[in-house]
Amino acid sequence: MTEISFRFKVDDRIGSACRYLRKIQRARRVAVVTGPPEVLERLDRTLWSFEAADFVPHVRLRAGEAAQPRHAPTPIWLVERAADAPHHAVLVNLGDAPPEGFESFERVVEIVSTEASDRHAARQRWRHYQARGYKLESHEASDGGQP
Repeated sequence: MTEISFRFKVDDRIGSACRYLRKIQRARRVAVVTGPPEVLERLDRTLWSFEAADFVPHVRLRAGEAAQPRHAPTPIWLVERAADAPHHAVLVNLGDAPPEGFESFERVVEIVSTEASDRHAARQRWRHYQARGYKLESHEASDGGQP
């Protein structure tokens, strides 16, 4: 069954996602990030510049776009729909709703900022997962955490 963990009280959701994805990449794991197009665009730009000496390899697939064979070794995938993901290990959700198809992933990580609207949406996602019988983990934000 999919493991689901929430990382609460994050000051900067995009920055926290970048740090988490860097840990994934350093651990030689693969992650998929899903969310609205504007959030993925911001994450894409931030991953290119977030640390001058430390690049996090990633690829962005827009809705309906197919992965190219040359992208296969890329550890971080940004997709609008989880169903479009080529890998199903770790899914990082930056959207307001539970991603469709999340149950095909080994692990889902929900990054939740301190903003009231984000906390409200996270509570809805928590209830959604809980009502379906998933065991949920909760962590207060730190830049640590398991990839």
